[in-house]
Amino acid sequence: MYSETTALNQYRFAAFEIPATGRSHQHLIWGHGWGQSSAAFTPLAEALKPFASSVLIDFPGFGKSALPPASWGTADYADAVAQWLQSQSRSQLIWIGHSFGGRVGIQLAARHPQLLAGMVLIASAGLPRKRTPLQRIRFSLRRTFFKTAKRLLREGPQLEQLRQRMGSADYRSAGALRPVFNRVVSEDLTEVAPKVQCPTLLIYGREDTETPPEMGQRLKGLIPGAELTVLDGFGHLNILNEGRHQVALQIRRFLQSLPQ
Repeated sequence: MYSETTALNQYRFAAFEIPATGRSHQHLIWGHGWGQSSAAFTPLAEALKPFASSVLIDFPGFGKSALPPASWGTADYADAVAQWLQSQSRSQLIWIGHSFGGRVGIQLAARHPQLLAGMVLIASAGLPRKRTPLQRIRFSLRRTFFKTAKRLLREGPQLEQLRQRMGSADYRSAGALRPVFNRVVSEDLTEVAPKVQCPTLLIYGREDTETPPEMGQRLKGLIPGAELTVLDGFGHLNILNEGRHQVALQIRRFLQSLPQ
C-alpha cells in the first residue's frame, strides 16, 4: 500500500506499507541504499511479513519522493524520518538500512535514541574506506586535479565530460542530487556511532568491495553491544536478492532477541 508521508517542514516523501500476516507488535522501517528505492527491499520485507509489518521509505530524491529542499546530509534525512516516526502510534520500531540507509540509521539512532527498539544495518556505509599509501596518494591527486579543473572550466559540456570520466558511478548518475552525494560521502560517522543506544545487528557480505566486512568490524567496535554477521558469497547489492533468505533469517533471529 502506497502513501505519502509528511515529515520535516511539511516535506512529503513516499512510503509503502506491507502489513504483517500474523500478529506482531514489531514494525520494520526500511531505508534503502544510494541510487535505489524502496523496491530494493520488497523481497526481504515480503519474506518477513509473517513476523512483522513493514514500511518501506523512498528517501527524498529517490523513487517516488521529490528532491529534498536543500543539500541534505544524513542528519537531515534522519531528522525528517524521526519527525514522521514521532507521529506514529506503532509500538516497537526497528530500523533496517542498506548502505546509505545505514548511514541514515546511525544518525537516527544517535540523534533520536527514544525512537528505535533495534536496528539492522546491511552493508552499511558511514566510515572512511581504508586505503593503502599508494591508493591514498592516487586518490588525493585525482581529487586535487578535479577540484582545480572545476575552478578553471565553465559549467558546460566540457566540465560534464570531465565529471563523467573522473566521477564514481554513483556520482555520475546522481544528477540533481550531486551536492547531496558530495556531502554524504564526505561524512565520517566515527564519532556518531558510539552514541547509538539500541541493540544493533550488522550484516555484511564477505565479497563486498564497496563496504567491505572490515568496515563492519570497525562499526562493531564503535556501536555499544553491536553484533556482526558476515555472509559468505555475497557482495554489496546481491546480498539483498540472492542473499535475502539468509539475511531474513538473521533479521528474524534478531527480532526474537529483542525485549518483548
